[in-house]
Parts: sequence; C-alpha cells; structure tokens
Amino acid sequence: MAENSLKSSITVDVTKSEGYYVASCREIAAVTQGRTFEELTANLQEVVELHLEGEDPGDFGLLPNPSILMV
Repeated sequence: MAENSLKSSITVDVTKSEGYYVASCREIAAVTQGRTFEELTANLQEVVELHLEGEDPGDFGLLPNPSILMV
C-alpha cells in the first residue's frame, strides 16, 4: 500500500452500556472496556500496543506509531 494512502490514526468507536465504556477499533480487530473513561483509555492503549506488536502497521492501512482517535 502506498505510504500516502496510509492513515495516521486508529479510529475507535466508544459506547457506554451497563456501567462500562466499550471501545471498538475500526482499523484493527481490537475491543476493550473499562468502568471509567480513564480505565477505558488505559486498556485501549494496551490492547492497541499488543495488537500491533511485531506487526507491520501498513498491513492494517496505518502509518507507524498511529495515534488513537476516539469518537
């Protein structure tokens, strides 16, 4: 994939259900939750790092070290 077509961020949809915030990434197969928004943010950072560890971000349409965009 051409580098100019790679995204610099991972888009994450955040919902709240039954006392938990739930985050689902669009570009990678990663989902996590947290009781507080702060817990969700920490869990999300960890799950993204683990998912991309040892992987080429370009395989997911991403630039190296993508940011996380929560919507």
